[in-house]
Amino acid sequence: MSTPTLSLIPIPARVTPRPGAFALAASTPIEAPDALRAQAELLRDQLRPATGFPLRIVTNASGPRIALVLDEALARLGDEGYRLTASADAVAIAAARPAGLLHGTQTLRQLLPPAIFRRAVVPNVAWSVPGIEIEDAPRFSWRGSHLDVGRHFMPKTTVIKHIDLLALHKLNVFHWHLTEVGAWRKDSMVAPRTREASQRKFSGSPHAGFYTQDDVREVVRYAMDRGITVVPEIEMPGHALAAIAAYPELGNTKAQHEVQTYWGISEHVFGVGDNVLTFVENVLDEVLALFPSKFIHIGGDECPKREWKESPAAQARMKELGLRDEEELQSWFVTRIDTWLAKRGRRLIGWDEILEGGLAPGATVMSWRGENGGIAAAKAGHDVVMAPEKPTYFDHDQSEDQVVPIRGMNTLADVYAYEPVPKELNAAEAKHVLGAQGQLWTEYMPDPQRMEYMAWPRLSALSEVLWSPRETRDAANFAQRLETHLERLRILDVNFYRPRR
Repeated sequence: MSTPTLSLIPIPARVTPRPGAFALAASTPIEAPDALRAQAELLRDQLRPATGFPLRIVTNASGPRIALVLDEALARLGDEGYRLTASADAVAIAAARPAGLLHGTQTLRQLLPPAIFRRAVVPNVAWSVPGIEIEDAPRFSWRGSHLDVGRHFMPKTTVIKHIDLLALHKLNVFHWHLTEVGAWRKDSMVAPRTREASQRKFSGSPHAGFYTQDDVREVVRYAMDRGITVVPEIEMPGHALAAIAAYPELGNTKAQHEVQTYWGISEHVFGVGDNVLTFVENVLDEVLALFPSKFIHIGGDECPKREWKESPAAQARMKELGLRDEEELQSWFVTRIDTWLAKRGRRLIGWDEILEGGLAPGATVMSWRGENGGIAAAKAGHDVVMAPEKPTYFDHDQSEDQVVPIRGMNTLADVYAYEPVPKELNAAEAKHVLGAQGQLWTEYMPDPQRMEYMAWPRLSALSEVLWSPRETRDAANFAQRLETHLERLRILDVNFYRPRR
């Protein structure tokens, strides 16, 4: 057996064929210590529907079995690395940490026939795993998918399904873009009037919805159980019109505004008074209680400065602080939030506009306007997540077949060829590149089906870019493996785009 015969995505770091095969049967138990009961139950629940096998969970087993093992000797593979061995006697998945075991179980699922992803018993299938040894670990620690639910709301069931798909691909960050100029999708006890901002029309079509705090807790826990961190984004000081419409005193003019019901950047941004800072901190207090993520995304992008230029209060704040221009005022705003988060053990991350006027000391930069912002931040000693429009914006078309181009083209081949570490960085600077993510901006994705069509299989390609060693990547081999992988996605009812052969 050779590696290309295995339709694994992302491709593992090291694969060694072994003789024999493991046959999953009705008598097969899952052996796991009590500390791994949750991971064992998740694996059982993933394998049971299609096989119909009970897959009882035991702490000690004899005979053929699936074994989950914590092994500190594998700490060299990092928190997410794992080793999977399969023989006639057993499938053993070992890792230093539970996160690695979760990734190993996803590999096991892909080693089985695609029918394993069915939700009902599939008769006459040989549930066999080839003899193999895999040692695997991710190249990058941040392997993400962004989803904008501000422009078009996506139901909780869609978010849950998306998280399952991220886990299948060993993607470990779900960046949840929750607030926008037209909607505020996270229910807030400290800002209850923002609920009204989520009940509006967009581009002439009725579109509404928000997530209750119980919804948020459910999503966060569901993701955590699958090895995924949910990073919330609460936009500030720009893209804040939904909050300003609900609370006019947060703006610069105190005028009553309506939420924006068309696509584009709003001139209306947060003011810089103490009342605004108090509001933001109260909202973030609530966010921190819901999201255990180390990183909190505050947006920071596309903040027009006209209102600040015309606002006596903003100009007085600049004079008080000795700031030269409105770019430095935005930097002051971001630095204030950076300091506030740091005192609570969290880290600020924002789009690359947070570089303008000076970067906050602890900030991490998400570079979207190309890679220059990320390069500058890494050279200055700041951590970076690469998210350039080319090729990680998946609202861009993926084929010439799509006759109404939005903002350009990012093909599957473009995504697979992407290298997140710019050649301008030396080895020390490159360590600041935490990874990258795919962006799903939903102006033109009005429903889950369209979102999935734009996401997959480009996120499949990106998962391999971010997980696999660069030297293992091969476009022709990926295309071969993708054929089987698309069958998995079809079974999972994913409305993926099928690339031309």
